[in-house]
Amino acid sequence: MAAVSVLTNGGGSLDVSEEQIAELQRVLRGDLLVDGDAGYEEGRSVWNGMIDKRPALIAMCEGTSDVVAMVKLASAHDLVLSVRGGGHNASGIATNDGGLIINLTRMNGVHVDTANRTARAEGGCVWSDVDKETLLHGLATTGGTVTNTGIAGLTLGGGLGWAMAEHGITADNLLSADLVTATGEVVTASESQNQDLLWGLRGGGGNFGVVTSFEYRLHEQGNVYGGLLLYPRAMAREVMKFYAEFTSDLPDNLTVFCGLLSSPEGDPMIALIIGYFGDIADGEVAVKPMRDFAEPAADMVGEIPYTVLQSFFDENAAPHGTRRYWKSGYIPELTDEFIDIVVEKAESMTAPKSAVVLFHMHGEATRVAADATAFSMRDNVYDFDVISQWDDASEDDHWRDWTRDYWESVEKFAAEISYINHLMTDDVERVRPSFGPNYGRLVELKRTWDPNNLFRLNPNINPA
Repeated sequence: MAAVSVLTNGGGSLDVSEEQIAELQRVLRGDLLVDGDAGYEEGRSVWNGMIDKRPALIAMCEGTSDVVAMVKLASAHDLVLSVRGGGHNASGIATNDGGLIINLTRMNGVHVDTANRTARAEGGCVWSDVDKETLLHGLATTGGTVTNTGIAGLTLGGGLGWAMAEHGITADNLLSADLVTATGEVVTASESQNQDLLWGLRGGGGNFGVVTSFEYRLHEQGNVYGGLLLYPRAMAREVMKFYAEFTSDLPDNLTVFCGLLSSPEGDPMIALIIGYFGDIADGEVAVKPMRDFAEPAADMVGEIPYTVLQSFFDENAAPHGTRRYWKSGYIPELTDEFIDIVVEKAESMTAPKSAVVLFHMHGEATRVAADATAFSMRDNVYDFDVISQWDDASEDDHWRDWTRDYWESVEKFAAEISYINHLMTDDVERVRPSFGPNYGRLVELKRTWDPNNLFRLNPNINPA
């Protein structure tokens, strides 16, 4: 194993000899990787194929003791540090150039407590890991909208998902967390221990440490009535105007998203994406107005397992390695002017994996007080995402510019607060307002738990 130089946050570097690397390896249960080692390429890769960074060291952690050792190393020398759970964040902050990665992917155990209806999941899990275990017992919690999303990033950023209207966002279902702090201390955040820290973990991002396990509240979960109603793109304005009216008053157990996307054959379409959580016959009644307003080109709605609903976007929209650039914001109201611009700009969206999606927030997710958790957006809004995805590296500049242009045309309709999980690294000026009225309390929490800002490769809360 070759010697390496690891970058520090101050712009210098730490030279680590072969002997020192070997000594660190003896401390770890997992592997410590440098460029050229087996597993290095996989350990540095993230979901967004446009991110191609080469860290100096990757710690493939297999337990909390590994995380503690690596945090202490990073803290002692102020190393550039990324924490990789699922690696799903489109901004690519789970990796870095020249620094250290704490990679949690081998820490993916899940334990379900059926008596208390809770699950404890390690920080390297993705949602399919959790769902496979909890659904054995007919239980689930609010996860993301694709199965390969990491539970850590989703939960710490808030957690928009299919069941959020009925059960709240993912962070609302977080009961406790085990955390390695910037000093290498292992602490628990719960309603009885470090309550302020638990408050911050419910939407404050990865600013306070490395969460090695999450404890979630679970809910009964059987099959759902869901799927896609697909319409020709020529009907986009009509469908979106219907969607705006229909979603203005939905029951908690019905979630409907809307997307301008391509069919599997590459045809431009608009979709109503439906999940009804309840009696299947009642679900059919709830969906009937959507079927009645206009005949869809394809009706793919019926009784399905919850895991099928969770995986609708996996194959076409969420494979690892696709090149990605996003812009996103909350839209309080789908006005005719907004709809006209959205539809017009989407006409030039020719990359078949790309999509423009509206994720509707309502119900239980909006009944929580804005200051009850670090996640402060509790209004009935639409998380609007321009999701550009392509495979050819020569098209990077084109699609990045196209996405920025699209966003600039609709930004005036957006709320000041944004969903931090959907911000890119060039959205740094949007981070502070995205925490809304909770930012001041989060700064104080950051000063308590990470005063030197070791954990800064995230939607960062600066303690200074």
